[in-house]
Amino acid sequence: MSARAPAVFVGHGNPLNALADNDWTRAWGQLGARQPRPRAILAVSAHWYVPALAVTAMSAPRTIHDFGGFPRELYAVSYPARGDAVLAARVQELLGPLPVAADESWGLDHGTWSVLCHVYPRADLPVVQLSIDTRQTARFHYELGTRLRPLRDEGILIFGSGNVVHNLGAYSWGRQPQEPFDWALRFEAHVRASLDRRDDAALIDYGALGRDARLAVPTHEHYLPLLYVLGASHADERPGFPVSGITGGSISMLAASFG
Repeated sequence: MSARAPAVFVGHGNPLNALADNDWTRAWGQLGARQPRPRAILAVSAHWYVPALAVTAMSAPRTIHDFGGFPRELYAVSYPARGDAVLAARVQELLGPLPVAADESWGLDHGTWSVLCHVYPRADLPVVQLSIDTRQTARFHYELGTRLRPLRDEGILIFGSGNVVHNLGAYSWGRQPQEPFDWALRFEAHVRASLDRRDDAALIDYGALGRDARLAVPTHEHYLPLLYVLGASHADERPGFPVSGITGGSISMLAASFG
């Protein structure tokens, strides 16, 4: 049996982080150097948010540049990791009898590759992506994470990519630094404290924080990958926080690592 692989949530932030050498990207590189090398990676990215449950099953997933208005250099980035049809079938097995489509068209979106290009820059590990079904509740996504937990004992890294605070409407795109908004700081602190004390229920019912939650999570897709990672963790595991901080005033770069 393989050594248990970690379950890791990463705040991916701006796609330009793929090209950057900064505090965030250096911390991502240290993650890859520090944690046990997995056999493969199952990624849950905020950017495959569709009304379906699917898993990539192709042998060579394409690098998707799912954004606009960025420098030409970013569109030239390729992350040529291979796929893993056996892992895709194992995900289908673990999530059955739910119907999980074997997808041959998606690939790796920037939520996955903009971080993995720093964690595993050689792209020498198989990567499979699981979609986030827009039709389902937060608890559903958490419970899918619990069903994927056995993969960790098979050497599979469960990798969630989003941002626990993600409000692009309030984001500062200019050159001047923006101090974090008070609601962003409070919501990030709530998430971190809830992770620390393993209050999974509070993290699932994040909307209970009212105005802070509505501003921090105006749409769900960037928060939900955290619930997959939380579900895939064991109750006696406490997280490490290899990355923290808020950029642009309204995007949290918080990362949480179990195992």
